[in-house]
Amino acid sequence: MNLVERARQTFFGECRDLLLEMEEAIALLAINPGDRPALDAVFRAAHTIKGSGGLFELDHLVGFTHQLEGALDHAREGRLDLDAGTISLLLQCRDHLETLVDRAVAGVEPDAVSIDQGDVLLARLSDLLDDACAAAMEALPLSSSPVAETQRWEEEAETWHISVRFGADLFRKGLSPVPVLRWLGTLGRLTHITTLAEAMPPAERMDPEACYLGLEIRLHSQAGKEEIEQAFEFVREDCELRMLPPGSRIEDYLRLIDERPEDPRRLGEILVACGAITARELATMLELQAAEDGGTAARPPLGELAVRSGMAPPEVVEAALSRQQEARQRTGENQLIRVQSEKLDRLIDRVGELVVASAGVGQSAAMVGEGGLLEAASAMARLVEDIREDAMRLRMVEIGETFSRFRRVVREISRQLGKDIELSITGASTELDKNLVEQIAEPLTHLVRNAIDHGIEPAAERRLRGKPERGSIHLAARHEAGSVVIEIGDDGGGLDRARILARAIQRGLIPEDETLTDTEAWNLIFAPGFSTAERVTDLSGRGVGMDVVKRSIEALHGSIEIESDAGAGTTFRIRLPLTLAIIGGFLMGVAGTHYVAPLDTVVECVELAPGVGAAGYLDLRGEVLPLLHLRRHFGLGGESGRRQSVVVVSSQGTRAGLVVDRLEGELQAVIKPMGELFARLVGISGTTILGSGAVALLLDVPSLLASVGSGRHDAAVRTH
Repeated sequence: MNLVERARQTFFGECRDLLLEMEEAIALLAINPGDRPALDAVFRAAHTIKGSGGLFELDHLVGFTHQLEGALDHAREGRLDLDAGTISLLLQCRDHLETLVDRAVAGVEPDAVSIDQGDVLLARLSDLLDDACAAAMEALPLSSSPVAETQRWEEEAETWHISVRFGADLFRKGLSPVPVLRWLGTLGRLTHITTLAEAMPPAERMDPEACYLGLEIRLHSQAGKEEIEQAFEFVREDCELRMLPPGSRIEDYLRLIDERPEDPRRLGEILVACGAITARELATMLELQAAEDGGTAARPPLGELAVRSGMAPPEVVEAALSRQQEARQRTGENQLIRVQSEKLDRLIDRVGELVVASAGVGQSAAMVGEGGLLEAASAMARLVEDIREDAMRLRMVEIGETFSRFRRVVREISRQLGKDIELSITGASTELDKNLVEQIAEPLTHLVRNAIDHGIEPAAERRLRGKPERGSIHLAARHEAGSVVIEIGDDGGGLDRARILARAIQRGLIPEDETLTDTEAWNLIFAPGFSTAERVTDLSGRGVGMDVVKRSIEALHGSIEIESDAGAGTTFRIRLPLTLAIIGGFLMGVAGTHYVAPLDTVVECVELAPGVGAAGYLDLRGEVLPLLHLRRHFGLGGESGRRQSVVVVSSQGTRAGLVVDRLEGELQAVIKPMGELFARLVGISGTTILGSGAVALLLDVPSLLASVGSGRHDAAVRTH
């Protein structure tokens, strides 16, 4: 892959990130149209895509984004209302951008349908603007690269354009504009001078000692901006001065900015260093910035003030901002490197093999018993552990990106159903394995859609129950005991226990006289094809989904539980391991077979006295602890040894004791998936290779505890 192609791939990756940021920001605008940072984020994303797309001659992408940027600019000026219709249109524009990017990635030009869709979207945006804004947007060129902007400035201003407005006290201080003009004449050729008297009051209110003059001056000169500013040195405190450079100067500024060393300077320092503004102008802008702050709102950006006040051309400010951002990324901030996920997965696999090899070296060293070898093996084990932890952190990503996608899901489906629902998110910075994040998205989507359709009541029904008309769905994530807990909650009507039981009896899932706890009743909704919906909709009601949700989560070695309060809402709680690749485990031996329990589920280990536990439980410091004999459970046969141990495990608030023959200590288990032949093997979720080369089975503790609670723990599980 050549350099240009690598740059294109990097650009496409950045486009994906920017489109995601744009969608999240638009979702925030849907909640609060006055959220200026969110609007600025949408504008910045569009602006960056446009600018970078021009480098790769993606004309359709650049043209569409440039006109979208124009509309967003009008929104920033308050000339475009961000109502529900406008927000929906912005989302469609964002989706169209994604389509254009997808086609660019595939290396094909947009087809006629895509082009027509873009034209329709831009026409709808134009309809939302007033006539002046629409005309300005339609007049925007399809390309706005720095070169094109520079040419425009060269055509409009081949010489310096100086605009000065003198203060009223100029004459009273014995000063005059005439010396200023003479000084300017020594710096070059004055090609045009216009005297402005718009500040002149009616004759009856004129002060003969006051100055009401302004001048518009065109100066053809090779002098720099600071040198020209010195001509106004004696009147600088008594005038408002703006100087627009010739086009050639703008090109020089851009070149000087590009040639600057990559140090993370402030924007004002970069503009002064390249000559775009003077030190005095910088001081003036800083004063304006402080004055507009007022202690009540965020200060306006310095670059915005520079352009708004006319002290610097917009493309020069933009180039300086880009240079500043590049410098910060390389020095002041952590440098980000894009790595293909396949390479990362291969690294994790290699680290896993290294963990196994390290364990083998440790065992061999222990057998030899030589002191130096034992010390070296111990040091290697510590380093391998550090490498393992660092490698696993590389695969960790924040779940917030997945959560943010649901803002749009909630907004669009709630509008479709005529409901007013807000989504709140907590714990977005919680990290877990990237593979888990990718695979959990679909189950979460189903649960969120169910909460919108079934959980949240219509507004009229909520009013009758004394609830606010606006419903609420909450997504939360947190770390807990070595796992990640994800919650999807709503403040709707809760699960209907009577309807669930009636439906279960009707389908023959439970007998009519069965008495179930709330937890057992709620778990009935995970039965295949189970549904209490009275009608089938496009969203739900067919009974397909909740069983798939549960199977998907269990396939990730996770579990799901439900809490529901009649009239108050429902919460689905998903518990997942931090990673699927390497875990801390506790090794046990039963009948010559090795088993591993996830270390975060192990509470303690106790010795089982002869004759104790025959009834299936153990009195553990006054607590009745159910026992699960792994030998009987897995049908291993043979006789138990004289000495047995109990490994106390816990999951989702349930505890039990696993009766084993040997305790073999902690280890780092590299998880290997089971083949399809063993997919239905209850209680086993994977395998791992020990340092000796032997195979150990990874216990699925939640399913084992479920079998204890159901009284099926003595049933042998066999495969044929």
